[in-house]
Amino acid sequence: MKKLYEGKTKDVFELENGNVLLKFKDDCTGKDGKFDPGENAVGLTIEGIGRQNLRTSVLYFELLKKAGIKTHYVSANVEDATMEVLPATVFGHGLEVICRLRATGSFIRRYGDYIADGTVLEGGYVETTLKNDEKGDPLITSEGLAALGIMTQEMFNSMKEQTLKITRIVADDLAKKGMELYDIKFEFGYNNGEVILIDEIASGNMRVYKDGKIVDPMELTALILEGK
Repeated sequence: MKKLYEGKTKDVFELENGNVLLKFKDDCTGKDGKFDPGENAVGLTIEGIGRQNLRTSVLYFELLKKAGIKTHYVSANVEDATMEVLPATVFGHGLEVICRLRATGSFIRRYGDYIADGTVLEGGYVETTLKNDEKGDPLITSEGLAALGIMTQEMFNSMKEQTLKITRIVADDLAKKGMELYDIKFEFGYNNGEVILIDEIASGNMRVYKDGKIVDPMELTALILEGK
């Protein structure tokens, strides 16, 4: 297989059938050895988290499929820690979309003078950042994305609408398992002109609390999968 891209938490390969293969790794984003989905660099390695993230992604991609939401997911091989997906073109050099249900993390670091940590953000607050490690994944507005020719306003509207729907599905599933979703990070691309969710939906991309305490990624994955 031809390697197309080496990412922080996954490697990407081209398949002969035209689809793409994602190889999940055991690396997580964070800082100083501590997990943080808001960070833009690998901060620690947790043995086995790659396969567990894949299992979690499959669970949620199947839930989205049942809800009629199209994604790039095709199939998975948990033993090999791989997932086959539809080919999709990223927007620009890549975007990250964060949906926040409570104010915390980098949101508080930016806006803490105006809002208390843990405040509920009614309806969900969607942010978009450009993937650029050197510049710290800068925030960008829908108008900025359009002005730069990265995506149209219509594409952004579709992406935002899907983000809110997907976040609600994940949050509802976690709530049934006694946990609360604070925020979650997604990536989107386009396939045949249609905006679709790509990448993964896993513990390393979300911040979840249980009994008032943040749940570390390995424990979170176990809690999600035990209660499926």
